[in-house]
Amino acid sequence: MTQSILTDIKKAAKKSLKAREDELANTQKQLEILSGDLFVGGELPFFKDKIAETGQFPLKPKKLEVLQINVGYMCNQVCAHCHVDAGPDRQEIMTRETMEQCLEVIRNTGAHTLDLTGGAPEMNPDFRWFVEEASKAGIQDFIVRSNLTIILANKKYHDLPEFFKKHNVHVVSSMPHYTRGKTDKQRGEGVFDKSIKALQMLNKVGYGMPNSDLRLDLVYNPSGAFLPANQAAMEHDFKKALKEDFDIDFHNLFAITNLPISRFLDYLIASDNYEDYMYSLVEAYNPAAVENVMCTNTISVSWDGWLYDCDFNQMLDLKVASKVKHIKDYNDDVLSNRDIIISQHCYGCTAGAGSSCQGTVA
Repeated sequence: MTQSILTDIKKAAKKSLKAREDELANTQKQLEILSGDLFVGGELPFFKDKIAETGQFPLKPKKLEVLQINVGYMCNQVCAHCHVDAGPDRQEIMTRETMEQCLEVIRNTGAHTLDLTGGAPEMNPDFRWFVEEASKAGIQDFIVRSNLTIILANKKYHDLPEFFKKHNVHVVSSMPHYTRGKTDKQRGEGVFDKSIKALQMLNKVGYGMPNSDLRLDLVYNPSGAFLPANQAAMEHDFKKALKEDFDIDFHNLFAITNLPISRFLDYLIASDNYEDYMYSLVEAYNPAAVENVMCTNTISVSWDGWLYDCDFNQMLDLKVASKVKHIKDYNDDVLSNRDIIISQHCYGCTAGAGSSCQGTVA
């Protein structure tokens, strides 16, 4: 890759695709690329044909276990590979009315895990109210996906570790690498040092410590056009490095494959890596991973209440294939009979050991 391309990518990464009015901000354009010449020409098989080889098409949902709610695309960071295309310039934010509709579904379904994501979910003005109300609904695992730096972004967020502890929130934190260079390359200059400070603050109140019930997990996703290495081996390396260098403890590392959508798709195209990456995903396809992909036990809810099979489908505006498409009309019986919508980006969740928001699946 030439230095000029690297410079262009770095400059572009300071704004979301939407703010740049980039053509990839149009989800239909992304879908056209994902079903383009590589697949139409027969070089690579469509995902639906691949899973049909093992009798797994159409992909069907299992019992709902996870309700993943995106409370807004606003974020204090503009990460190079963000599949949400989040950033400070994104104004989409979930209202309290929509949160009330989500709470009603939580009370009336068997979902045992509530997974709050963004953007930076903590930036939603009703975030704390929602956490407090949802905590009363009997959720067994209450996840908040934090970028860590939000804790230091403003003094009003400095007490988040104590707030999380009060409500026994399971904190899942973005941490691309245990080195400054690789982390800042993906997430922005200065992010590594702020992330380390935030992790130390979480450790101080008991998060991530041995034998602690305050769960602190880290999320790794590659900084370039390659698949993640073995999750267990990386977890060992992360734990060793963070403990030795910064006296930081955490529980588990989740390795997540970058899906070829949104800003990562933009990066792949700009760096001339798109075709090679798609070949890598298809060649690493593992039919055993299909069995446990997250779309089979999860419903994703967008900031404005629409329903999706997963967070990635949400970012491609692929709403559920059901008469029930919005949280206000939620009906478990109707939704359980739908077919899960798939496209070629799904290869990212079925490559190697598989990939979900909870790490590897196979």
